[in-house]
Amino acid sequence: MRQQQLLLPHLLCLLLLCVTLSRGHNITSILAQHPEFSTFNHYLTATHLAGEINRRLTITVLAVDNPAMAALLTAHPGLSLYSLKHLLSLHVLVDYFGAKKLHQLTGGSALTSTLFQASGAAPDTAGFVNISDQRAGHVLFSASSLPASAFVKSVEEIPYNLSVIQISSALSSPAAEAPVTAPAQVNLTALMARKGCATFAGLLAATADAEQTFASNIDGGLTAFCPLDEAMKPFLPKFKNLTADGKLSLLLYHAIPVYYTVEMLKTGNGVVNTLATDGTSRNYNLTVQNDGNQVTLRTRVTVATIMGTLIDEDPLAVYTIDKVLEPMELFKPAEPPAPAPAPETDKRAAEAPKAGTSTSAKASPPAPAGPEGQPGDQKVADESAAIRSGVYWSMAAAAAAAIVVVA
Repeated sequence: MRQQQLLLPHLLCLLLLCVTLSRGHNITSILAQHPEFSTFNHYLTATHLAGEINRRLTITVLAVDNPAMAALLTAHPGLSLYSLKHLLSLHVLVDYFGAKKLHQLTGGSALTSTLFQASGAAPDTAGFVNISDQRAGHVLFSASSLPASAFVKSVEEIPYNLSVIQISSALSSPAAEAPVTAPAQVNLTALMARKGCATFAGLLAATADAEQTFASNIDGGLTAFCPLDEAMKPFLPKFKNLTADGKLSLLLYHAIPVYYTVEMLKTGNGVVNTLATDGTSRNYNLTVQNDGNQVTLRTRVTVATIMGTLIDEDPLAVYTIDKVLEPMELFKPAEPPAPAPAPETDKRAAEAPKAGTSTSAKASPPAPAGPEGQPGDQKVADESAAIRSGVYWSMAAAAAAAIVVVA
């Protein structure tokens, strides 16, 4: 009985872990349910902090409402987006602080690191936030000698993973407000040409609107895939036979309008839009899948593998691939080879009725066809998602069954 009592809490933790893993968190979606934080939510996306928050397993977001954000922006009218990113980074703690934990701080206070500190941009310890539990249940947050901000309420909690709490005013510090030099603009075609993708880079530069479309999407987040020269050169005859619109679509098909690290691509398997997608109906999409430690990009025509990284600096990532991505909108899938005809003697033997078998027996009906109208790439993505979800819930079911047995 004693062993059973000791085992029960561990099984409950396993069950909770399985449920948590199956859902994850998305700060943009969470804050979208609370219109009073719309300005804060907008700037988390604009500064690319939202993606960093979603990638971390343990995080606390100190959200401020629209009037508090308006006061911050009014107090700093010339603040660049890069300096604003530093300020908002002070509002993201790299530890979990739910409402209950805030009122149970050891010694009544805690000094915790933020994304501003973790990024390496903060001088010395300027990226730390002090939390203090005051009398009468008041909790204060301060990042410098400036006035502290008070805890207002808990907005969302996923225990030990994500906590979103509202504070009364925006945090600030002289270090976070300091002017930030904008990073130098990356010359995509020059970068690709230097790193083994000269042929693809040349086509980007020579095709009307292609290079400009890539460049204009960088600030909002861009992941590009450039085929290596040994893959591009044999493909050139096919490329030359395309119309002007077809050439542009094929080049734009090699980029996703979202910033993805390799790790994000490994865990975010599924169908994705590309720069060529015009929003009509699932056109010019591709499927991202991981095969062990490798990431593959699948179309209905080709399967390419990511071979290396040219750059991975938010908001831009460029990866080399071993094949040209051929969309089914421009190319037909290769027909499977026809089976070789059976030898005449084998055919006669197959047609002869076997002893004891009735020649009037009917053949079994064919197996019913699968659902129609769903693209093959989407089927692959759905099956992959179903497998991952099944693993988590199978673990949860096993844990629950074990709890029943112990009880």
